[in-house]
Amino acid sequence: MTQQGDNWWDKLYDESAPDTAPTVSGDTLDDHFDTTPRATPPRTDRTPRADLTPKPEPATTPSARPAASVPSGPPPVPPGPAVPPSPPPPPPSSPSRLPEPPPRPAPPAPPVASAPPAPRQVPPVPGSAPWEAPEGAGPRTFPGPPAPPPPSPVAAPVEAPTVQVPLLPEVEVEGESEEGPELTVEIAVSVPRPRTGFVGSRPPTYEAEPTALPVARPGELGELVADTVLDGARYGTCTLRAASVRGDSARYRGEPRRDALLTARFGHDEAALVLVAVAAGSRAAEDAHVAAADACHWIAEAVCRSHARLSEDIRSGRRGDLKSGLHRLTDRTYGKLRTRAAERGLAPDEYTATLRCLLLPADPECRTRVFFGIGGGGLFRLRDGSWQDLEPLLPEPAAVTGAPVVGFGSPTAVPEASEDGDRFTMDLGITTAPPLIEEPVPAPAEPFRFRASVARPGDTLLLASPGLAEPMRGEPALAHELAARWADPEPPGLAAFLADTQLRVTGYADDRTGVAVWEA
Repeated sequence: MTQQGDNWWDKLYDESAPDTAPTVSGDTLDDHFDTTPRATPPRTDRTPRADLTPKPEPATTPSARPAASVPSGPPPVPPGPAVPPSPPPPPPSSPSRLPEPPPRPAPPAPPVASAPPAPRQVPPVPGSAPWEAPEGAGPRTFPGPPAPPPPSPVAAPVEAPTVQVPLLPEVEVEGESEEGPELTVEIAVSVPRPRTGFVGSRPPTYEAEPTALPVARPGELGELVADTVLDGARYGTCTLRAASVRGDSARYRGEPRRDALLTARFGHDEAALVLVAVAAGSRAAEDAHVAAADACHWIAEAVCRSHARLSEDIRSGRRGDLKSGLHRLTDRTYGKLRTRAAERGLAPDEYTATLRCLLLPADPECRTRVFFGIGGGGLFRLRDGSWQDLEPLLPEPAAVTGAPVVGFGSPTAVPEASEDGDRFTMDLGITTAPPLIEEPVPAPAEPFRFRASVARPGDTLLLASPGLAEPMRGEPALAHELAARWADPEPPGLAAFLADTQLRVTGYADDRTGVAVWEA
């Protein structure tokens, strides 16, 4: 560049030069254009020249701008005759430019410290948002993902920043579609609490929850029983639920629960045998709860010693051997009760209890269920939505009364003659005095009950103590409600089963013990 070109260039773009005054002769825009061909070397390419129309851009130092770059933002000049622009385009690194309207005053821009020229910014349109700081000027916060900017024919499109908000932890899924993996949102739904309630025309008089505790005595703390016992298991094709609850009247008076419940498993694998024993003490006896617990423990010990033989008899279907063997074990248990009553100085009927048991084989191929015991209670089966009473019928008194047995208690100890008239002994005419009986002969014991049945899929077997069997037979609403609650093939949980056995009925306030078996 010639010395003349350098002089007018420095005067025109020197930052230290003051603003130009009104037009002076010899320093007009036309004079500068006339000297431009002499100051710029001729170009050999045919590319159109860049636009030299003054643009409002920040000023830069001459040393930081390339020689062929377009000057940015000269100071405003007085209007003059319009000259059609025909400048060449800038280098490929500069963005393309289009003719623009006359320049408008631009807001002050922050100084750029970097050596390369900053990209040209379009003046804001009246009513639009103010300019944002360029990238790298400082941190920015976003309330959310911004909307994409509208397309502009002047400026190159700029990618909008994105904010990723993960809804769920990222999990790699094989075989994802182009749309991405589907997100599954799990919503926790509150499970309704078990319903206790009551059936009948009105609620019972007593409160539904425990009130008074039984009296504890020194040296007898081991005989205390809990208000409620709950247990359950699953073996083979059957699911077991068992619950024993103190009655409303006993809760009100602070009396102990007289019903006893024991669940035990003997053996392993397919030869295992599950025993459930339910005993109910006499209401009038003071130590009825202790007698019921003893009956359950002693029958469990007897079954434990013979469980291998009992399991084999059940799976083989030897009904006769089962009945006689279990009858013998039950008699031994009641013999121990009479012995314990004598040790306590009590009468046999003051230290006794009803006893009802279930034997369930763990073998999934065996569906035989065995019931045995002595005393009152109930055995029911829910099949096809209807209850069936499976309690073994007791024989009539005339059916168990046979001919007199020779010996004590028969009308004639020795018959005088046979049917043919032959005399067995000689009648010497000696009078024999009858034996002296100081106490009345005790009443005969309860007959032994036994039943073995084959369960079907979907059956529900219920073993009940007298406190639950009586309302099952006396209040149809209770049987209907339990049938509705247990209609689902899936057995209820422990809490739900406890609520079911506590369905209250007016007039029935004794202890309740129920054992239910669901067949898969």
